Amino acid sequence: MDRQRALLIDITRCVGCGACSEACKTANKLPPETEKTLSATAYTVVQEKGDYFVRDLCRHCQQPTCVSVCPVGAFEKTADGPVTYDGDKCIGCRYCMTACPFSIPRYEWTSRAPLVRKCIMCSERVKEGKMTACSEACPAEATVFGWRDELIADAHRRISENPDGYYNLVYGENEVGGTNVLFLSPVNFADLGFPTNLGNAALPPLTWEVLEKIPNFVVASGVILGGLWWLINRRATVDELRHQTGESHPQHPGQSASTRTHQAGGESR
Repeated sequence: MDRQRALLIDITRCVGCGACSEACKTANKLPPETEKTLSATAYTVVQEKGDYFVRDLCRHCQQPTCVSVCPVGAFEKTADGPVTYDGDKCIGCRYCMTACPFSIPRYEWTSRAPLVRKCIMCSERVKEGKMTACSEACPAEATVFGWRDELIADAHRRISENPDGYYNLVYGENEVGGTNVLFLSPVNFADLGFPTNLGNAALPPLTWEVLEKIPNFVVASGVILGGLWWLINRRATVDELRHQTGESHPQHPGQSASTRTHQAGGESR
């Protein structure tokens, strides 16, 4: 994969000023009101988690699940790094919302022509060689924009130089195959609400492995269900014939011919 642009968010440096979310709203022409949770009008927010401030935004996965599940190609992983969205292609199926391991995409529920909304990492600015609006606005350099490989190296350097100040993990370096938004934290990421059980395998290949097995599963299930249908209907047919002939006791498969003859003779007497 070619070198890509990314963001490194250092939670130890964030002061909670909200300049990043304000800049995002301005760059995307969104309502200026401060919001604490992601929405169709807030692509990034700063949330207070105990003693720390934590940004929430699209992680721009290296192998995005939203891209793999979208049936019309409304999402695209660009060569620069951002995961973009084309509302003209979107059919509103919301598979992306279900598939995202970080629960990022938001839907315009109140719109008559609803679209999905999320951070696109200022893709047009990035194409022009500019910084993202959020990183440019951050006064504490808590959000840094740059090459992904260089940001990862810088993150590990910070940890090695201050092991007591950082939790020993660059979140996003490997999670779900890696993301283009990386995080450093002074505490365990689970304590800040980050999902920490996602594993390091990219999700789209796992999805396709499951989908490839579906035809065989469907065929096998069809055979089993067809067999059950035949047995149930055969039993119903046999019961109906017994009812018509007046037979009340089913003949057991293991019953001998002599026993049946004896029973018949006994009944005749």
